[in-house]
Amino acid sequence: MLLTLLAPVLAASPAFLAVSAPLWTLPSDGTANFLMLVRWLHFLAGITWVGLLYFFNLVNVPFMKEMDSVTKGKIIPSLLPRALWWFRWGAVVTVLMGLIYFESYARTDAHNGSAKHGLVMGSFFLIWTAVWASSFVLTCVIKIDKGPVLAVLVAIVVLLGCYCFLALNNHGWESNHTLAISLGGGIGWVMMLNVWGVIWRFQKKIIAWTKANAANGTPIPDAAKALARQAFLASRTNAWLSLPMLFLMGASSHYPMFGR
Repeated sequence: MLLTLLAPVLAASPAFLAVSAPLWTLPSDGTANFLMLVRWLHFLAGITWVGLLYFFNLVNVPFMKEMDSVTKGKIIPSLLPRALWWFRWGAVVTVLMGLIYFESYARTDAHNGSAKHGLVMGSFFLIWTAVWASSFVLTCVIKIDKGPVLAVLVAIVVLLGCYCFLALNNHGWESNHTLAISLGGGIGWVMMLNVWGVIWRFQKKIIAWTKANAANGTPIPDAAKALARQAFLASRTNAWLSLPMLFLMGASSHYPMFGR
C-alpha cells in the first residue's frame, strides 16, 4: 500500500530516474563496433604473444640451462610445441588486427588531408620487411654470434627504418596516431617475421630431433646447436624490440611525438 502511494513520487524523483536509467549505451555505428572488436582482439592476442615472449626469455631460457639432456628430452617435446603454437598464432592475430586498425587511421588521416594513404601502407610493408630481412641476414646468414654486437647492429637498422618511414610520410596530414603506430606496428611486423622466419622454423627442427633422441636414441645433429643459438638470438631481439614497440603504441594516443 505504501509503495503504491509513493510510486508517483519516486517516478518523478531525479535520483530515482538516474538510478533506474540505463547505465550504458552501445554505439549504433557498425564501423565503430567493428573497430572496437578489432582493437580488443589486438590487445588480447598481443598480451598472449608478448607474455609468452617474456616467459621464454626470462623464465624458460635460464630454466633449460639447468636441465640435463634426459630431462630436456621429456620437457621440450611436451612444453615447447604447445607454447610455440600460442606464441606464433598470437603474433599473427596481433599483427593482423593491428594492421586493420592502423589502415583505418591512415585512411581517415588521408581523407581529412585530401590525399591517398597508399604511400603510408606501401612504405610500411616495404621498409619494415627490409628491416627484418637485414636482421635475418645479420643473425642467420652472416651469423653474428655476439649478442651485444648484434643488438647494436639491429638497433641501427631499426632506427634507419624509422627515419626512412618518417621522411617518406611527412606531408602534414599524417597524425601522431598514424605515425606512432606506423613505427610501433612496423617493429611488431619485424617481430612477427622473426617468429615465423627464424624462431619457429628452427625450433620445430630442434623439437623433432630432441623427441627422436629421447624416444629412439637418435643422435641430435651437430647443426642443432647453431640453430638453437640463432633462434635464441632472434627471440632475444624480439624481447628488446618489444620495449620501443609498446612505448610507441602507447604514444599513439597519449604522447604526441609526431605529426599533428
